[in-house]
Amino acid sequence: MKIISWNVNGIRAVAKKNFFIDFVQIDPDILCLQETKAQDDQVAETLADINDYFIFSNSAVKKGYSGTTILSKTKPVNIFRNIGITDHDNEGRVLCLEYDKFFLVNVYVPNSGSELKRLDYRQIWDFDFFNFLKKLELEKPVIICGDFNVAHKPIDLTHPKANYNKYAGYMQAEIDGMDRFTQKGFVDTFRHFYPDKTEAYSWWSYRAGAREKNVGWRIDYFLVSESFIPSVKSAFILGEIMGSDHCPVGIEITI
Repeated sequence: MKIISWNVNGIRAVAKKNFFIDFVQIDPDILCLQETKAQDDQVAETLADINDYFIFSNSAVKKGYSGTTILSKTKPVNIFRNIGITDHDNEGRVLCLEYDKFFLVNVYVPNSGSELKRLDYRQIWDFDFFNFLKKLELEKPVIICGDFNVAHKPIDLTHPKANYNKYAGYMQAEIDGMDRFTQKGFVDTFRHFYPDKTEAYSWWSYRAGAREKNVGWRIDYFLVSESFIPSVKSAFILGEIMGSDHCPVGIEITI
C-alpha cells in the first residue's frame, strides 16, 4: 500500500496545474492533502472527476483557509474530524481514518507565523495533538502524515544556524514538540531509512529561486507507531512533483 502526503497550497489552484496528471502517475492507494483552502463542497467539486476513491475532507470555518482531505481506494472503518478540543477544531487541521490494522491521521500543523504570533498557541497545539495520538494508539498503531511546519534537525534545512530560534519552523519550542513525538513512541520514517541523507527537502520558498537551488526545508513527515515500523517498507520524497511550494512525501507499507 502506497500512502502519499502533500500540502497542495490550495486544491483549486493546484487542480489548474498538473495535479491530475501527477495523481495518475503517483497512483497512491491513499492520498492525504493539506492546506486545501476550500470548503468541503468545493473540494468535492474540484475532485469530482476522480473515480475509484472515497473522498473525505475537513474544512476550516474560515473560508479559503487551512483544510485537509483524504482520498482512499479502501473504504475506512471510521472517519474522525478534529481532535475534540474546541480551541483547535475550527481550522480543519485534522482528518483521521480508521482502517482494520491502523489509524491514519492527516494533519496540517499550525504555523507559528512570520512574527511568531502563534508560537505560544503552537506549543499548546503540539501537546494536545500528541495526547490525541496516544489515545488512538491505545487501540491500534497510528500513522501520522502531513505538514508539521517544523524542521526537526539541522540536517532538515539548508541554513540551520541562520534560522535557529529566529524564524517560524525552526524555533526550539517547535523542535521540542517534534522531539516529543519521536522520543515518546513515534518514528520519523524517512530518517529511519535515511538517517544521514542531506539536501532532502519537502518545502521551498517561492523567493530567490529557492527550489531551483534546492534551498529548502523538510517539514512534511510520516510518523508511525514504533510497533508499526516492521510494516513500513520504504519512505520517499517526490521532489520532482511541482504545483505547490511543497512536494509530496510518502511511504509504502505491507498490512
